[in-house]
Amino acid sequence: MMSQKSITLVIALLVVVVVGMFWFAYLERSADEVTTTPPTLPEAPTVQIPGYLERINAKQYVTSTGHVIVGEVVTPTPCDLIEVAPLVRESYPEQVELQFTVINNDDMCAQVLTTQRFRADVTASAEATFTATYQGQPLILNLVPADPSESPDDFELFIKG
Repeated sequence: MMSQKSITLVIALLVVVVVGMFWFAYLERSADEVTTTPPTLPEAPTVQIPGYLERINAKQYVTSTGHVIVGEVVTPTPCDLIEVAPLVRESYPEQVELQFTVINNDDMCAQVLTTQRFRADVTASAEATFTATYQGQPLILNLVPADPSESPDDFELFIKG
């Protein structure tokens, strides 16, 4: 049989092994926490411009007070209402940015492409240049000069391409 001294030595050896295993596991977990990269903040979402809205065709009327821009914008649903706000930058000639935004986007609406008309009255010189954005993303703006005999109130847009 084993002596009292041998039994104590075996128990002490087992305790040292068990404590060593826990210590090793703790060190491994600590090393993993140190080497892992901290979570990165998500990037700001970018607005994906649908293909049918990459270009806006509009008529440009030059008036005595500035410009009137009228046109049509295709929206994904009839519930999406478009608002256009002209931003006139102070320079000469003025640089005008037509900022298109969705002001009402209902989640429960039929997915039917819908054409909406817009009108922007801009006070700027006749030489002003125009650009457009949709929800902050740049768009192609195709301005067609109107005949002097036409009025923005009688707007009809028939542009091919």
